[in-house]
Amino acid sequence: MSTDLGSASDSVMARVNLTLDPVSYEKLSRYAKASGAPCAAAARRLLCEALEHREERARRARLAADYAAGRSDARELLRDLEAPELELLTDDDEEG
Repeated sequence: MSTDLGSASDSVMARVNLTLDPVSYEKLSRYAKASGAPCAAAARRLLCEALEHREERARRARLAADYAAGRSDARELLRDLEAPELELLTDDDEEG
């Protein structure tokens, strides 16, 4: 993935006013400091990553439904497609 924590691109960017609870703000601040980016840039990057992840999960769900339709091995197929998602959840739990 190519998310840039640096300056904005040449396009006009929309602004979002975001309110965070103290715990989330502290986590964002630590992440921003560790990555060497301002908080807003770090938040933008995390949001982009989360949206991409959500789109990928939806794509996998559509693929699984399409591919499993009419297949006798649908249960095994779905388990194989879900395994990477479960690994990602485990990775996220270990980071937090």
